[in-house]
Amino acid sequence: MVGAAVAYRRAGAASAESFWTVFGLILCTVVLLQVLSNWANDLGDFENGADGAERSDRMVASGAVSPGSMKRAIVALAALAFCCGLTAVCAAFWGSPHLVEGLGMVGLGLLAIVAAYRYTAGKNPYGYRGLGDLMVLVFFGWVGVGGTAFLLAAEWDNSWLLPGTWTGLMSTAVLNLNNMRDHKQDAKAGKRTVAVALGWHRAKGYHALCFILGWGAWWTFALVLEPGQWRGMGWIAIINAFHLTHAWRVWRCDDPAALDPELKRIALSTAVAALFILLAQTGGAA
Repeated sequence: MVGAAVAYRRAGAASAESFWTVFGLILCTVVLLQVLSNWANDLGDFENGADGAERSDRMVASGAVSPGSMKRAIVALAALAFCCGLTAVCAAFWGSPHLVEGLGMVGLGLLAIVAAYRYTAGKNPYGYRGLGDLMVLVFFGWVGVGGTAFLLAAEWDNSWLLPGTWTGLMSTAVLNLNNMRDHKQDAKAGKRTVAVALGWHRAKGYHALCFILGWGAWWTFALVLEPGQWRGMGWIAIINAFHLTHAWRVWRCDDPAALDPELKRIALSTAVAALFILLAQTGGAA
């Protein structure tokens, strides 16, 4: 949604139908990649010992789905995500001179599939070595926003890295909150997330820093680099304030189990903010 918003002025007004067609295909692709990541996480945490039979909310660890069935489902979903992404690239660049760029986007799609799987699944997953946060920043942020905007506008703007930083750091905050909640079990299983490496108290400071840097990047983009070009920013400011109060509640929290409600709030409010940003640019918000 954020990638579509930043590209809309350059592409949407001139070819609205193709814009929304490509956007729909991109949206389907990233939803499939998110589900793929969740399924791989479910499988990987079971295989690597982070989740045991006590995790009734997990499909493989609880025994509701066998590891073999989950692996087959992941392969099928990866193929579906690749086909959907390839269709998006073809729809964006068909008949255009951007063949090389299109191949590059297909390559990024393959990397996204590998990254979604290798977070906690397979041998030596990078999520167990503290690299999950960095990969979320890259793929949920810069690749997600920049790649979407490039497919829609058929051009690149370095300023898009700033809204990409916002989405990336909001997503990193969601991951960090999840890892803070699970840090004791992860440490026992040898899953060295950033939260485990930093410890409980410093992880709370790191969490607050994600919001400070993320929102700073967004306001620099919207108010400094593109002043006067964005509507609905009052609503975005309200969500910004909500996120700061969330960070304060996390800072004062001493019980990892109490982070569950905050995890839901931050994930949903970030999605709502992204929707407002899209509607503000496409004319759906005043």
